[in-house]
Amino acid sequence: MAKINLRPWREELRAEKQKQFVVMILGAAIIAGGLVFLWNSDMDSRIAYQQSRNAYIETAAKKLDEQIKEIEDLKRKRDELLARMQVIQDLQGKRPVIVRVFDELVRTLPDGLFYMDLRRIDDSLDIVGMAESNSRISSLMRQFEESDWFTDPNLSNVSAADSRRAGYSEFSLSVKQKTPEPEGEDE
Repeated sequence: MAKINLRPWREELRAEKQKQFVVMILGAAIIAGGLVFLWNSDMDSRIAYQQSRNAYIETAAKKLDEQIKEIEDLKRKRDELLARMQVIQDLQGKRPVIVRVFDELVRTLPDGLFYMDLRRIDDSLDIVGMAESNSRISSLMRQFEESDWFTDPNLSNVSAADSRRAGYSEFSLSVKQKTPEPEGEDE
């Protein structure tokens, strides 16, 4: 039998397989590096896209905040105007009331009595006056009770006047003002 030396062929085959292995590893490394590069590029582009979307949303939110602030300013101005209109309407509505109150003060004033000081606090009138007699003060209080514009007269002080006004009594009373109900609206 002949001796065949297969060693160089096996070594060549082994060297060839080793070269193929190294080439495959290098190829796999290059492909993996390429895949990592592509994945990284894709992630960077997605992050950049999301950041641009976030920036757009932030600018839109700032515009909306400015619009909201402008709307709040407009609402505040509207409320101020409505309040002014309400005050004007109240004054317009109360203008004839003041005239009627003064007219009623004159109508309820009996002879021999005059007012020295009138003060109005909310719906209450404080009156300081002079009377020839206490019966005239009583008559004034009765007329206040009968009046449609006044209620609850309260006499707080009656004293003799100073020496210049001898024979007169000085009095202080308070009475509440009321607005009578219009006729015909009872039903």
